[in-house]
Amino acid sequence: MESQKLENLLNVSLQVTETERKESLILDSGFHSDTKQWDLIIKYSGDLSSISDYAAVTVLQGGYAIVTLNEADIPRLTANPLVEFIEKPKTLYTAVNTAVTSSCILNYRHYSNPELPDSLLGRGTIIACIDSGIDYTHPDFIDDSGSSRILFIWDQGAAGTPPSGYRQGAEFSREQINAALRLQNRSEREQLLPHWDFSGHGTAVLGIAAGNGRASNRNYPGAAPDCDIIVVKLGTPDASGFPRTLELMQAIDYVSRKGAALGRPTAINLSFGNNYGGHDGESLLEQFIDQIAGIGRTAICVGTGNEAAAATHTGGLLKTGQTEDVYFSISPYETNLCLQLWKQYVDDISISLITPTGIRVGPLVTKNKTVKVSAEDMELIIFYGEPSPYSMSQEIFIDFINRSYYLQPGLWSVHLEAQNIIDGKYDIWMPGSISLNSMSRFYYPDGDTTLTIPSTARKVISVGAYNHHNNNYATFSGRGPTRLNQSIKPDLAAPGVDIMSTAAGGGYDRVTGTSFATPFVTGAAALLMEWGIVKGNDPYLYGEKLKACLLKGARRRGQQHYPDSQWGWGRLCLEDSFP
Repeated sequence: MESQKLENLLNVSLQVTETERKESLILDSGFHSDTKQWDLIIKYSGDLSSISDYAAVTVLQGGYAIVTLNEADIPRLTANPLVEFIEKPKTLYTAVNTAVTSSCILNYRHYSNPELPDSLLGRGTIIACIDSGIDYTHPDFIDDSGSSRILFIWDQGAAGTPPSGYRQGAEFSREQINAALRLQNRSEREQLLPHWDFSGHGTAVLGIAAGNGRASNRNYPGAAPDCDIIVVKLGTPDASGFPRTLELMQAIDYVSRKGAALGRPTAINLSFGNNYGGHDGESLLEQFIDQIAGIGRTAICVGTGNEAAAATHTGGLLKTGQTEDVYFSISPYETNLCLQLWKQYVDDISISLITPTGIRVGPLVTKNKTVKVSAEDMELIIFYGEPSPYSMSQEIFIDFINRSYYLQPGLWSVHLEAQNIIDGKYDIWMPGSISLNSMSRFYYPDGDTTLTIPSTARKVISVGAYNHHNNNYATFSGRGPTRLNQSIKPDLAAPGVDIMSTAAGGGYDRVTGTSFATPFVTGAAALLMEWGIVKGNDPYLYGEKLKACLLKGARRRGQQHYPDSQWGWGRLCLEDSFP
C-alpha cells in the first residue's frame, strides 16, 4: 500500500517486482538485489536510536540521515513518528560536453610577493571538490616544498577505514598522501594509497578551481592556486556506474564538517546533477543543501548541467477544454525510458499515451496508486502522485519497461485534455541525455527550465557556461527559471568551452561543459573569502552575502535585460565583486 510519507518514486519502486525494477532506468537505484536491502534518505526530528535495531544509520546535519534496511522493515520506518519523509536515491551524471583572465582574477595574483594587500591566491581557504576523485600525483596539487596541498581524500568506493560517522569508503590524510608521494615505485605508491581518478573529470575540475600551474611553469594556474584542498570521490554502488544523491549528501555533510572543524572558510564545488524531480528546490536533496549552505562559512557552487540543447524537456500552458499532443521519439535500441509530468495539483488534466502504431493507452486514471498497463510488447508503470508536505505540485510518473530487451522505437505522444484549469502550466522531463540514445527526445523541446538538480536549490550559486573566446552563451548550458516559483537561475555564467586544465596522468587537456564553468566560480568564492574572512576585511563574506557580491559584480552585455534564464545576472567578474 502506497504511503504519503514516501516520495512518489519510492512508492512506485516498492509496488513493482524486482525484475521490473531491474529493467527500469530509475526505479532500481538504492536497492541491493543481493541483500534485499534499501539505502534511503530520511528527514527526521528527535533521536533515531529507536530504529537502530533494524536499520544502519548515518546521521547528517540539519535533521537528515541515510538509512540501510531490509525492504520488509520499510513499513516500520514509515510508521515511526520521528520520521517525517523518505526518499530513495537518484542517479547523478557529470555535466561534461585562458579563461582566468575573462573572469577578472589575474589582477589579484602576485606570486612574487603574495603578502601584498591586494594579492589573493586562496591562502587560508579550502576548496572541496565532490567529483570523480583526483590525480594526487599531479604537480599542480603539490606545493613548491613537495608537500601535497590536499588535506583529505575520502574515496567512498575504496576499501579501508571510512571517516568517523560514515559507513563506506576510505579516508586518506595529507600525511598519508605525502608518504605515497615519496615512493618512486608506482605500484608501491598505489598499494599504500589506492585512489585513482579514472575519468579525469575531478582532476580537471580541481585544476580550474585550485591548480597552481607548477607543471606548466605557471602558464595554466587555477583560480585559487594556494588554497588547501579536500576531495571526495563519490561512490558508484549502482550497476550504472554513476553515483547517487545519497553519496552526494554524505559528501556535502563531510566537507561541511571538515571546514567547520578546521575553522576555515570552505568553497564547495559540485559538477553532478540529474533530471528527476520538480526542478523547484523542494526535494530532500535540495532542502538539505540549502540547510548546509546556512551552516558555517561556506559557499556551494553547482553547475546547471548540459541539457538545454538535448531536447529532454518540454512544457506548455493549457486552458480549460484545450487538448494538446506532446510528441516524443524513442530511439532504436533504447532499453529504458521514463517520463515525469509536473503540474499544479489544482489543475485537472486527462492524460493518455499514443503508441507508434496508433494504439491509445488511457486515459491514465489513478490516484496515489501504481498501475501497470501493457502496450507494444512493453509494460508501462504509471503513478499519479499527490502533493507532499514539502511540495504543492503533482507528479505523473510513467516508466517504460521492455519485455524483449529494447523498447518500441518510433514516434509516441502524450495526449493531454485540460478539464478544469486554474494555473495551466505543465512540464515534462526525460532522464538526462547522458543516459539516453541521441534519438530519444521531444519533438518540440523547451530549452528553458533545463537546469539539472541540485542547481535548482535556492542557496547555492548556480553556474551556467559561456564561450569566453566569443562571449556567446553556450547552447548546451542548462537554463532557468526554476519550475514552481520561476526563480532566476543560473545565478551567473563562467567560461565553460575549450578550457585548458589538469589531466589525470599528468599534463593538461582541453575540456568543455558546465562542469568546468563551475570551478571558476568556486575559485572566485575562495578568493573573496580569503579577502573578507582570512584577511579580516569582512568576516561575514560567505553564504548569501558572497553570492550577492558575485551577482553585483557580474558583467552584463549591452542592452540585454538582466537577470535572464541563460546568463542569470551576467558573467563572473571577481574584480567588480568586492563589497
